Amino acid sequence: MLPDPRYYACILAGGSGERFWPMSRTRTPKHLLRLFSERTLLEDTVARLEGVVRPENIFVLTNEAQREGVQAAVPSLRPEQIVAEPVKRDTGPAAALATGYVRARCPDGVLAILASDALIKNSARFGAQLRSAFEWADGRRWPGSAGTLLTFAIPPTHAATGFGYLELGDELARGDEGSRFRQVRRFVEKPDIASAQRYVASGHFGWNACMFVWAVDTFLAEAERQAPELAALIRDFPPGDPAVFLGDRFAALPKRSVDYAIMEHAGAVATVVAEFDWDDVGTWAALPSHLGPDGAGNAVRGPVVTVDSTGNLAVSNGRVIALCGVHDLVVVETADAILVCHRDAVQSIKQLQPLLPKEVV
Repeated sequence: MLPDPRYYACILAGGSGERFWPMSRTRTPKHLLRLFSERTLLEDTVARLEGVVRPENIFVLTNEAQREGVQAAVPSLRPEQIVAEPVKRDTGPAAALATGYVRARCPDGVLAILASDALIKNSARFGAQLRSAFEWADGRRWPGSAGTLLTFAIPPTHAATGFGYLELGDELARGDEGSRFRQVRRFVEKPDIASAQRYVASGHFGWNACMFVWAVDTFLAEAERQAPELAALIRDFPPGDPAVFLGDRFAALPKRSVDYAIMEHAGAVATVVAEFDWDDVGTWAALPSHLGPDGAGNAVRGPVVTVDSTGNLAVSNGRVIALCGVHDLVVVETADAILVCHRDAVQSIKQLQPLLPKEVV
């Protein structure tokens, strides 16, 4: 059976991925890298939608600098399924763009907003839960679900300070495949370590994965109430090629996240408690657990040799990397640049950007 024609997926693929330099560049950021397999993270994101969203209802939101790379990564999508923002304006305007794009094609549509660069290995469970999320947001499956904005809550595995959190309330319903829908009491910004530890210990919080599902009229109603400039973009969105329209209107929108602009003060927000693995792969430090370390704790990809070295990550894209008597380093080799940093310093890699020659950024 084909997926419901009213269901759409809009994948946000405009990030810069500065923390993955030197492999990540302006035109080839993290979601266009082959970090874990022969497929890019964007390709994997599109593949996970098989059987849940019709291929023609998948759209990628990116920017002009990355349009060519995105098209090359997902050649199964038609050019009109790749929408380039003329300027960066954070996730609030991006969510409005996605909602307007879908509304212009299907006024009673339901859309998922998904990140292009998350690593999810259990595609089957993700697909089943996303299908139930569409049914919830559709408003026809459960009494009371209409008019609700939906998120995904990731059960935290540790006290992370790099994620926002969702405080979870009562269970509202269960999907036919077992998914738990719970009330969202509040959104919490990235906390300090003590607060994060309390959240995890309480069992009442989930990580905010920045994945959303809503009916277009539900999001529009919230935008009308909270962010009229986003509502106007949605209402006026043209049915054809939006390039001229976006060129005229998009740059004037304020830079605000969708959490600040809409979600935190929305009238009704629910969440699906995720039962699939999830990793936002935020820095090079995320790779070792997925690549599989050797007996000395070294995680390598490509031609790498080690002697008396422990706890290192080494990624070669051609030339041999030889590690001798070093510990806890990240070494990444490309054809025109080499990164060497301590594993504890990976969050600071983006600070290199203004110091680098333009040809390697």
